[in-house]
Amino acid sequence: MNARRLPAAHGIIWLAAGFALFRRNPPRMTSLTFAYLLTVLVLNLIPKLGPVILPLLLPILTVVLANGCRAVQLGRTFSLEVLTDGIKQQRPALIRLGGLHLLGSTLLLLISLSFGEPINATDGLDETETEQLLADLGVLLVLASPLLMAFWFAPLLTAWDGVSAGKSVFFSFVASWRNWRAFATYGLVLGAIGILIPGILIVIAGMISPALLQVVSIVLRMLLIFVVAPTLVASVYLSYRDVFAPAAPHATIDEIV
Repeated sequence: MNARRLPAAHGIIWLAAGFALFRRNPPRMTSLTFAYLLTVLVLNLIPKLGPVILPLLLPILTVVLANGCRAVQLGRTFSLEVLTDGIKQQRPALIRLGGLHLLGSTLLLLISLSFGEPINATDGLDETETEQLLADLGVLLVLASPLLMAFWFAPLLTAWDGVSAGKSVFFSFVASWRNWRAFATYGLVLGAIGILIPGILIVIAGMISPALLQVVSIVLRMLLIFVVAPTLVASVYLSYRDVFAPAAPHATIDEIV
Protein backbone atom coordinates (compact mmCIF):
# COMPACT_ATOMS: atom_id res chain seq x y z
CA MET A 1 0.00 0.00 0.00
CA ASN A 2 1.23 3.46 -0.90
CA ALA A 3 0.51 5.88 1.94
CA ARG A 4 0.97 9.54 1.11
CA ARG A 5 2.99 11.72 3.46
CA LEU A 6 0.82 14.79 4.05
CA PRO A 7 1.64 18.18 5.59
CA ALA A 8 0.41 19.13 9.05
CA ALA A 9 -2.37 21.31 7.62
CA HIS A 10 -4.22 18.24 6.41
CA GLY A 11 -5.21 17.53 10.01
CA ILE A 12 -7.36 20.65 9.80
CA ILE A 13 -8.53 19.74 6.29
CA TRP A 14 -9.84 16.37 7.52
CA LEU A 15 -12.08 18.11 10.06
CA ALA A 16 -13.13 20.85 7.63
CA ALA A 17 -13.95 18.27 4.97
CA GLY A 18 -15.77 16.20 7.59
CA PHE A 19 -17.96 19.17 8.41
CA ALA A 20 -18.56 19.77 4.69
CA LEU A 21 -19.62 16.14 4.29
CA PHE A 22 -21.90 16.47 7.31
CA ARG A 23 -23.53 19.54 5.75
CA ARG A 24 -24.34 17.54 2.60
CA ASN A 25 -26.88 15.49 4.52
CA PRO A 26 -27.07 16.25 8.28
CA PRO A 27 -29.97 13.82 8.99
CA ARG A 28 -28.18 10.86 7.45
CA MET A 29 -24.81 11.64 9.00
CA THR A 30 -26.43 12.14 12.40
CA SER A 31 -28.49 8.95 12.19
CA LEU A 32 -25.42 7.01 11.07
CA THR A 33 -23.41 8.32 14.03
CA PHE A 34 -26.21 7.69 16.52
CA ALA A 35 -26.70 4.13 15.26
CA TYR A 36 -22.99 3.47 15.80
CA LEU A 37 -22.97 5.00 19.29
CA LEU A 38 -26.14 3.12 20.27
CA THR A 39 -24.63 -0.17 19.07
CA VAL A 40 -21.46 0.45 21.08
CA LEU A 41 -23.52 1.34 24.15
CA VAL A 42 -25.71 -1.77 23.89
CA LEU A 43 -22.69 -4.04 23.42
CA ASN A 44 -20.99 -2.51 26.45
CA LEU A 45 -24.08 -3.22 28.55
CA ILE A 46 -23.90 -6.98 27.90
CA PRO A 47 -22.62 -8.47 31.19
CA LYS A 48 -19.11 -9.96 30.97
CA LEU A 49 -19.29 -10.61 27.22
CA GLY A 50 -19.74 -6.98 26.16
CA PRO A 51 -16.09 -5.88 26.61
CA VAL A 52 -15.04 -8.93 24.57
CA ILE A 53 -17.61 -8.67 21.77
CA LEU A 54 -17.13 -4.93 21.17
CA PRO A 55 -13.43 -5.02 20.13
CA LEU A 56 -14.17 -8.01 17.91
CA LEU A 57 -16.92 -6.12 16.08
CA LEU A 58 -15.31 -2.67 15.98
CA PRO A 59 -13.61 -3.21 12.58
CA ILE A 60 -16.96 -4.21 11.03
CA LEU A 61 -18.73 -1.26 12.66
CA THR A 62 -16.01 1.06 11.38
CA VAL A 63 -16.53 -0.23 7.82
CA VAL A 64 -20.29 0.35 8.12
CA LEU A 65 -19.61 3.95 9.19
CA ALA A 66 -17.22 4.51 6.29
CA ASN A 67 -19.67 2.96 3.81
CA GLY A 68 -22.33 5.35 5.09
CA CYS A 69 -20.00 8.33 4.71
CA ARG A 70 -19.11 7.25 1.18
CA ALA A 71 -22.80 6.90 0.36
CA VAL A 72 -23.47 10.47 1.54
CA GLN A 73 -20.48 11.70 -0.45
CA LEU A 74 -21.70 10.00 -3.64
CA GLY A 75 -25.37 10.84 -3.10
CA ARG A 76 -26.46 7.23 -2.64
CA THR A 77 -29.32 6.10 -0.43
CA PHE A 78 -28.62 3.94 2.59
CA SER A 79 -29.30 0.27 2.01
CA LEU A 80 -28.05 -2.98 3.49
CA GLU A 81 -25.96 -3.62 0.40
CA VAL A 82 -24.40 -0.14 0.48
CA LEU A 83 -23.67 -0.13 4.22
CA THR A 84 -22.16 -3.63 4.25
CA ASP A 85 -20.03 -3.26 1.13
CA GLY A 86 -16.78 -5.19 1.59
CA ILE A 87 -17.86 -6.88 4.83
CA LYS A 88 -19.20 -10.13 3.39
CA GLN A 89 -16.19 -10.59 1.13
CA GLN A 90 -13.69 -9.86 3.89
CA ARG A 91 -15.60 -11.16 6.93
CA PRO A 92 -12.93 -13.67 8.08
CA ALA A 93 -10.16 -11.08 7.77
CA LEU A 94 -12.26 -8.47 9.61
CA ILE A 95 -12.95 -10.94 12.42
CA ARG A 96 -9.23 -11.68 12.67
CA LEU A 97 -8.63 -7.95 12.76
CA GLY A 98 -11.15 -7.73 15.59
CA GLY A 99 -9.22 -10.44 17.43
CA LEU A 100 -6.02 -8.41 17.08
CA HIS A 101 -7.89 -5.38 18.40
CA LEU A 102 -9.14 -7.41 21.38
CA LEU A 103 -5.60 -8.60 22.07
CA GLY A 104 -4.21 -5.08 21.91
CA SER A 105 -6.99 -3.69 24.11
CA THR A 106 -6.43 -6.45 26.67
CA LEU A 107 -2.70 -5.76 26.82
CA LEU A 108 -3.39 -2.05 27.22
CA LEU A 109 -5.82 -2.79 30.06
CA LEU A 110 -3.32 -5.02 31.83
CA ILE A 111 -0.65 -2.35 31.55
CA SER A 112 -3.00 0.32 32.88
CA LEU A 113 -3.85 -1.86 35.87
CA SER A 114 -0.16 -1.99 36.75
CA PHE A 115 -0.24 1.71 37.59
CA GLY A 116 -1.39 0.86 41.07
CA GLU A 117 -4.54 1.24 43.15
CA PRO A 118 -7.17 3.54 41.65
CA ILE A 119 -7.57 6.91 43.31
CA ASN A 120 -10.84 7.45 45.17
CA ALA A 121 -12.17 10.82 44.09
CA THR A 122 -15.33 10.72 46.21
CA ASP A 123 -14.03 13.30 48.65
CA GLY A 124 -12.02 15.22 46.10
CA LEU A 125 -8.37 15.01 45.15
CA ASP A 126 -5.49 16.71 46.89
CA GLU A 127 -2.63 18.21 44.87
CA THR A 128 -0.48 15.08 44.97
CA GLU A 129 -3.33 12.80 43.90
CA THR A 130 -4.27 15.17 41.08
CA GLU A 131 -0.71 15.20 39.77
CA GLN A 132 -0.56 11.41 39.97
CA LEU A 133 -3.88 11.06 38.14
CA LEU A 134 -2.76 13.37 35.35
CA ALA A 135 0.55 11.54 35.07
CA ASP A 136 -1.23 8.17 34.83
CA LEU A 137 -3.59 9.52 32.17
CA GLY A 138 -0.65 10.89 30.23
CA VAL A 139 1.15 7.55 30.33
CA LEU A 140 -2.03 5.73 29.31
CA LEU A 141 -2.49 8.09 26.36
CA VAL A 142 1.07 7.44 25.21
CA LEU A 143 0.58 3.68 25.53
CA ALA A 144 -2.75 3.80 23.67
CA SER A 145 -1.34 5.80 20.77
CA PRO A 146 0.31 2.82 18.98
CA LEU A 147 -2.94 0.86 19.25
CA LEU A 148 -4.90 3.76 17.80
CA MET A 149 -2.37 4.19 15.00
CA ALA A 150 -2.44 0.49 14.17
CA PHE A 151 -6.23 0.37 13.80
CA TRP A 152 -7.03 3.84 12.42
CA PHE A 153 -6.91 2.73 8.76
CA ALA A 154 -6.82 -1.06 9.21
CA PRO A 155 -10.57 -1.87 8.84
CA LEU A 156 -10.88 0.01 5.54
CA LEU A 157 -7.63 -1.41 4.18
CA THR A 158 -9.01 -4.89 4.85
CA ALA A 159 -12.60 -4.33 3.65
CA TRP A 160 -11.96 -2.12 0.63
CA ASP A 161 -8.46 -3.07 -0.48
CA GLY A 162 -8.43 -6.75 0.49
CA VAL A 163 -5.38 -6.42 2.75
CA SER A 164 -4.97 -9.20 5.32
CA ALA A 165 -5.52 -8.42 9.00
CA GLY A 166 -1.86 -8.47 10.00
CA LYS A 167 -0.71 -6.42 7.02
CA SER A 168 -3.50 -3.88 7.45
CA VAL A 169 -2.43 -3.25 11.04
CA PHE A 170 1.16 -2.80 9.87
CA PHE A 171 0.26 -0.49 6.98
CA SER A 172 -2.07 1.54 9.22
CA PHE A 173 0.66 2.06 11.79
CA VAL A 174 3.21 3.05 9.14
CA ALA A 175 0.75 5.42 7.43
CA SER A 176 -0.14 7.04 10.76
CA TRP A 177 3.53 7.40 11.66
CA ARG A 178 4.33 8.94 8.28
CA ASN A 179 1.57 11.48 8.90
CA TRP A 180 2.17 12.18 12.60
CA ARG A 181 2.23 15.92 11.92
CA ALA A 182 -1.23 15.85 10.37
CA PHE A 183 -2.54 13.67 13.21
CA ALA A 184 -0.99 15.98 15.83
CA THR A 185 -2.71 18.96 14.22
CA TYR A 186 -5.93 16.97 14.00
CA GLY A 187 -5.78 16.16 17.72
CA LEU A 188 -4.96 19.73 18.75
CA VAL A 189 -7.78 21.23 16.69
CA LEU A 190 -10.22 18.60 17.89
CA GLY A 191 -9.17 19.27 21.49
CA ALA A 192 -9.74 22.98 20.98
CA ILE A 193 -13.17 22.41 19.44
CA GLY A 194 -14.33 19.76 21.89
CA ILE A 195 -12.68 20.87 25.14
CA LEU A 196 -10.89 24.23 25.18
CA ILE A 197 -13.43 26.49 23.47
CA PRO A 198 -16.48 24.97 25.25
CA GLY A 199 -14.63 25.25 28.55
CA ILE A 200 -13.89 28.93 28.00
CA LEU A 201 -17.50 29.63 26.99
CA ILE A 202 -18.81 27.82 30.08
CA VAL A 203 -16.49 29.78 32.38
CA ILE A 204 -17.52 33.10 30.81
CA ALA A 205 -21.22 32.19 30.97
CA GLY A 206 -20.87 31.16 34.62
CA MET A 207 -19.30 34.50 35.45
CA ILE A 208 -22.27 36.31 33.91
CA SER A 209 -25.23 34.37 35.33
CA PRO A 210 -26.30 30.83 36.31
CA ALA A 211 -29.18 30.97 33.84
CA LEU A 212 -26.86 31.79 30.95
CA LEU A 213 -24.53 29.01 32.09
CA GLN A 214 -27.37 26.48 31.85
CA VAL A 215 -28.37 27.67 28.37
CA VAL A 216 -24.78 27.64 27.08
CA SER A 217 -24.20 24.16 28.53
CA ILE A 218 -27.28 22.78 26.77
CA VAL A 219 -26.35 24.41 23.45
CA LEU A 220 -22.79 23.12 23.63
CA ARG A 221 -23.96 19.57 24.39
CA MET A 222 -26.34 19.70 21.43
CA LEU A 223 -23.58 20.94 19.12
CA LEU A 224 -21.16 18.26 20.29
CA ILE A 225 -23.72 15.50 19.81
CA PHE A 226 -25.41 16.61 16.59
CA VAL A 227 -22.54 18.37 14.78
CA VAL A 228 -19.10 17.53 16.17
CA ALA A 229 -19.69 13.77 16.51
CA PRO A 230 -20.87 13.26 12.88
CA THR A 231 -18.06 15.53 11.68
CA LEU A 232 -15.55 13.39 13.56
CA VAL A 233 -16.99 10.22 12.02
CA ALA A 234 -16.72 11.73 8.54
CA SER A 235 -13.16 12.94 9.17
CA VAL A 236 -11.97 9.40 9.95
CA TYR A 237 -13.28 8.20 6.58
CA LEU A 238 -11.82 11.21 4.78
CA SER A 239 -8.41 10.80 6.38
CA TYR A 240 -8.24 7.34 4.81
CA ARG A 241 -9.28 8.74 1.43
CA ASP A 242 -6.61 11.44 1.74
CA VAL A 243 -3.72 9.24 2.85
CA PHE A 244 -4.50 6.39 0.45
CA ALA A 245 -5.78 8.58 -2.40
CA PRO A 246 -4.17 6.53 -5.22
CA ALA A 247 -6.15 3.46 -4.06
CA ALA A 248 -9.47 5.33 -3.84
CA PRO A 249 -11.69 4.93 -6.93
CA HIS A 250 -13.86 7.98 -6.30
CA ALA A 251 -13.47 11.70 -5.65
CA THR A 252 -10.53 12.82 -3.55
CA ILE A 253 -10.82 14.80 -0.36
CA ASP A 254 -9.78 18.01 -2.15
CA GLU A 255 -12.99 17.87 -4.16
CA ILE A 256 -15.09 17.75 -1.00
CA VAL A 257 -13.68 20.78 0.84
